[in-house]
Amino acid sequence: MVYQTELISEEESAALRARYAPGLLYAAKADINGVVIELCTSDRDFTDMWRDNFYSASDRVRSHAKLFVVREPSAGESVLRFEPNSKTAFLLNFDYYGWVKSIALGIAGYINEAAHDIYSVHGAAICADGVGVTLIAPPKTGKTTQSWGLLRSENASLISDDWFFVKFGTSGRPQIRTSEKNCYIDADIGDVWGEYRPLVKNVKFDSRGRGIANIRWVSGGSSVVHECSLSHVILMKRDPSDGEKCRSMDAEAALEYLSAADLCNPHQIVRDAYRTGLRKEFFRKLLSRCDVHMINTTGTPQETQDIIRSIVGAH
Repeated sequence: MVYQTELISEEESAALRARYAPGLLYAAKADINGVVIELCTSDRDFTDMWRDNFYSASDRVRSHAKLFVVREPSAGESVLRFEPNSKTAFLLNFDYYGWVKSIALGIAGYINEAAHDIYSVHGAAICADGVGVTLIAPPKTGKTTQSWGLLRSENASLISDDWFFVKFGTSGRPQIRTSEKNCYIDADIGDVWGEYRPLVKNVKFDSRGRGIANIRWVSGGSSVVHECSLSHVILMKRDPSDGEKCRSMDAEAALEYLSAADLCNPHQIVRDAYRTGLRKEFFRKLLSRCDVHMINTTGTPQETQDIIRSIVGAH
């Protein structure tokens, strides 16, 4: 984990809120798949990115969870303190917006999974000519590159490039739903796929070389859809010692891979036995209802993209 997570009591949460809340200048509410999460901070850049990133919630609606993003000299770098009952998070000394938004998504997932049987996947999701496809992978294996590559295919629409929610329909087919309005992208996405160079030119990038981008600017309004049924799960790895570029997997083998990789989600917030069990059973059910493949991304981006398209039937 790249930041430290501590669970705190309601009494500790109340004391921290009384300490920090009066000094925070900005507040903004996001609607994350029906969960209202409020950001409270003195960082104007974080507030602006938050408003561009998520669908907004009415100020008249009470929040289900709050994030206080503050500077605390006595704490270490990037410390998360979370109180599970009130769903209140204190993000101490965070300078990276990517973690702020991921923690918000993690808390929304925490609320949804136990109360509403709606589960989180830290992965990209594309609706490719009516067929739902997800790419799930550890960092540095090309998930973002390949998801944006697949989005270039004919009649493809974006569900999410980072995180989406899943609920099983009456037929048992997984129904996936978006989590964010716009994407937090890397500045180099236009270097890999030239179609996105005009998009990059209109993005304000932060000190990490990332910024909020609206894919509709270059692909039109229909390039983003809110939901789709899921048919294909593409797992990814980068292993030069394995010469096999692609192989089909059954649900148990895929679950074993995901379990060993912490479900490819470092932002699960609460990891007790009950929550871990819920998430693993969800993935077992999800994987058993989809066509699953493992892709080894040691080739060029285009070679990997060709393999993915051949699996899902995209052109």
